[in-house]
Amino acid sequence: MTDAQLDIAPVPGQWTTRQVVAHIADFEPVYADRMKRVIAEEQPTFFGGDPDLFAARLAYENRNMEEELNLIRAVRRHVARLFRSMDPAVLERTGNHSEDGPITLEVLLSRITDHIPHHVSFIHQKREAMSR
Repeated sequence: MTDAQLDIAPVPGQWTTRQVVAHIADFEPVYADRMKRVIAEEQPTFFGGDPDLFAARLAYENRNMEEELNLIRAVRRHVARLFRSMDPAVLERTGNHSEDGPITLEVLLSRITDHIPHHVSFIHQKREAMSR
């Protein structure tokens, strides 16, 4: 996609593709930290983050796509390496989310694993809307 295409909001009120990628790049490290804390600490507490505040205040419209994608890949590789070395029983460990309450490592892993496919469907919708 060109820069212009990345910055088009074909569906009013929804993020541009650039903003979606920036959102993913911001929340990959957040989830990595949460998961690492659940593995390393006893019942850690972690806080929610408002994606719309991140988008409004963290210059999503100025983000470099290559840098954002590199960050996503690096965090995913790092976390995958950690999980490959862990006993599967670690998935039962829990932490406490400030909004959702107790949450297992397995649920955290599932949420972040589903995060990219969830947003890719929106990117596909945006591309279809642009081609009309």
